[in-house]
Amino acid sequence: MSVRISGVDLPKSKRGVIGLTYLYGVGKSLSKRILCSIGIDENKKVESWSDDDISKIRKYISDHIKIEGELRSEIQFHIKRLMDIGCYVGTRHRKCLPLRGQKTKNNCRTRKGRKKTVANKKKVAT
Repeated sequence: MSVRISGVDLPKSKRGVIGLTYLYGVGKSLSKRILCSIGIDENKKVESWSDDDISKIRKYISDHIKIEGELRSEIQFHIKRLMDIGCYVGTRHRKCLPLRGQKTKNNCRTRKGRKKTVANKKKVAT
């Protein structure tokens, strides 16, 4: 039986702490906090969780944490707000350039995309 939490299948063979990190918005420290507050051993494998444990995890996550679609939409809303007010970070988002002060002369290919070659002007033959 696979464990499914908010539309994501967790890997069976992983430890509980690592398995919960497969959810968008849940890192290692947050997954430790979730399991500690519920009272499940973090070294226990996902496949050995009982139905009661799974339901406790689902309830805790739905009550206390934003994950997956809700978190993604909130982040997109924040980016759109920055673009609308026209702040520096918003304009960098609009131009698809790095946001946090990195140099752009040589690097940042992942953000800018593939090189766009600009041809030289042809010289007029006399």
